[in-house]
Amino acid sequence: MTDFETIYGELRGVEFRTLYSNGKTDGCLVREENILSTPYGDLIPQYEAEDMGRRQLKPFYFYKSGSIKSVPLQSQTLVRTPVGGVPAELVTFYESGALKRIFPLDGKLSGFWTAKNEFALAEEITVESPLGSLRAKFIAIQFFESGALKSLTLWPGEFLTLSTPAGQIRVRTGIAFYENGAIRSLEPAGVVKVETPIGTLTAYDNDPQGIHGDLNSLEFAPEGGVMSLKTVSEEITVIDQLGNSRLFAPWLKDNPCGHERKVVVPLKVRFSKERLIFDDRQESFNMEQCQVETRPFDRKAGDPAYSCAG
Repeated sequence: MTDFETIYGELRGVEFRTLYSNGKTDGCLVREENILSTPYGDLIPQYEAEDMGRRQLKPFYFYKSGSIKSVPLQSQTLVRTPVGGVPAELVTFYESGALKRIFPLDGKLSGFWTAKNEFALAEEITVESPLGSLRAKFIAIQFFESGALKSLTLWPGEFLTLSTPAGQIRVRTGIAFYENGAIRSLEPAGVVKVETPIGTLTAYDNDPQGIHGDLNSLEFAPEGGVMSLKTVSEEITVIDQLGNSRLFAPWLKDNPCGHERKVVVPLKVRFSKERLIFDDRQESFNMEQCQVETRPFDRKAGDPAYSCAG
């Protein structure tokens, strides 16, 4: 074992190191108790596995410059952040030393320790956001390098009702912000009508794939207009100047649980600089030079829009 210096103090009892080509430390395991004095409070890197939820000793990582990248903590610690005190088991940093992400829990999921076990340990946290005080069980909280709140990731089954540019929306999975505090994106918990450059559309992603709140299906421009959405409820016909017609719609695929059941794959629509963009086909149209019609999407009776968990 060896010792070396970090910007927040000496790290003792280092058992293993991976080196970058410049000789700086990439990652290491720590086998002794160390206290790092940071602007966010004293942090004790994990040096032993405590319980079933955190059986594995996790690495302490660095940038090539030697700055700390991420620190798994020995026990949950209250960290001072721009949104208030947040309990953390894992903290990540920008290369400058500014906070990047806070994870209140950092358990290792397995056949013996499930997401349900981890959720049972999660506690509600109050975050001072651009939308006011928000209280829920959060998987992660992300910041811009400036310290502004960047995103909030909710545990599955957690919801927040928020005031947005499209009105009051019940949100699941997460919400992301621009650096000035405006809402960048969110994941609607149910179908919601929103105004777009081509009229009112129903925004909803029936099967969001993201595992964090950084990217969500309903996106807003900095000034508040709808910039992108996913819909399972409408299909869109675009007619160009020559009268050519193109239909864009959600589609049905077989459910992995059985071919007799179907899942609706949502249609993604984006608006950018007077253009209408369908991301699934990477096709775009000038909205001033075409006619756009929307109508309800016919799911074909008998093909339910649900998945295995439905």
